[in-house]
Amino acid sequence: MRFLDLVSLIFYNLSRRKGRVLLTAVGVVIGTAAVVVLVSLAVGLRENATQQLWGINDLTNIQVYPGYNMDKMVMMGGGMGGEVTDIKFLTPKAIKDIAAIPGVTKVIAQDYCQASVNMIFGKLQAYGNVMGVDVTDVADLGLTAAEGTTELSKGTAVVGSWINRNFYDPKARPNDPPLEPPQLIGQTIKFVISKWSADGVEVKKTINIKIVGVIEETRGESDGSIYVRMEDVNAWNEWARGVRINRNKEGYSNLIVKAESPEVVIDITDQINNLGFMAYTPQSTVEGINSFFTILQVVFGGVGAIALLVAAIGIANTMAMAILERTREIGLMKAIGATNRDVMSIFLGEAAGIGLLGGLGGVLVGWGGSALLNIVAVSYYASQASSNGASPLSSVASTPFWLPLFALVFATVIGLLSGLYPALRAATLVPVTALKYE
Repeated sequence: MRFLDLVSLIFYNLSRRKGRVLLTAVGVVIGTAAVVVLVSLAVGLRENATQQLWGINDLTNIQVYPGYNMDKMVMMGGGMGGEVTDIKFLTPKAIKDIAAIPGVTKVIAQDYCQASVNMIFGKLQAYGNVMGVDVTDVADLGLTAAEGTTELSKGTAVVGSWINRNFYDPKARPNDPPLEPPQLIGQTIKFVISKWSADGVEVKKTINIKIVGVIEETRGESDGSIYVRMEDVNAWNEWARGVRINRNKEGYSNLIVKAESPEVVIDITDQINNLGFMAYTPQSTVEGINSFFTILQVVFGGVGAIALLVAAIGIANTMAMAILERTREIGLMKAIGATNRDVMSIFLGEAAGIGLLGGLGGVLVGWGGSALLNIVAVSYYASQASSNGASPLSSVASTPFWLPLFALVFATVIGLLSGLYPALRAATLVPVTALKYE
């Protein structure tokens, strides 16, 4: 039997029993729609969880800190007290060792200003986290400018998106209106650095710094940081401490290690930890979240698959009833030359056709259900976010491109498998017996 003739015969047979086929296909529609909606919900929840992780903006970054050996403990005053020994400093030699790890593209040293810094802009004052970076462009840290530039030169600074919100008027009165955050780009700010002398006298040093750029919000440490050249921070720290800094002995506060791709970040992090340093990457958090939601996808998909299993029983029952009703028809087909393979192909095709029709309907219903779920959930969370200041959700359910195709194929295969036993039964009927069947 030619393929086109087989397809034509299958659809003709299905059209003869529209009501029964429709009722059977409804079970497949429900099961397929459940798979699409539940898996889309799991995918959407994973995307939202990843997007709203605080401070994760570049998955190729690895934060590295000095290593501490806490194994050696001493007894203090009858209680347990700890003493940190064998500190592994981030010296220039350590930077070379880390840079030699395969997959590392860049190692950037950072150091904090260890003195108290008060920023003065007109009558306003603010405090901030002043950080020196061993690069001339903070774009090397994976940061971008919302205003101005990311390039650093002597006497300039690039500030985080929240710094202008830190300014306050020390002479403000309780009834004064809220302070409007100042525009810092292109302005010169006074950095008043303070230290205390040996006899308890406060000594101050004023430095003029020009703000040349404002960084886009990252929801991370950079939002509250003020980036300056490493040379400037070195000079301020040496003034505050009264001694020259020896990087070969005390190293840097921390390093930012850039990997060539997120796929190698975990391996590089493990190698850095094995060198005795403390390394952290947001990629490990993201991978943990992905693993959890992958399990959630499987569980949700399994719930939908149970509904499809119930529908499969319905398909098997429908095909078994069709054999009883068409026994003489099967005998007639065999009498005029139809083979067992032809008969089996017809019944398998009909069962698969029911699965295909139900799958198409289920995909459409599932896609519509996901869209409706997004509309309801997003509008609800938008009202909640406006009241408590949280970030609104962009979507709750997200349907990946492969899911409708997978659901359609899965429903068709379920229908095919459900019709396997009835088709074998029909193919093995004896023609003479079938023709005599009443």
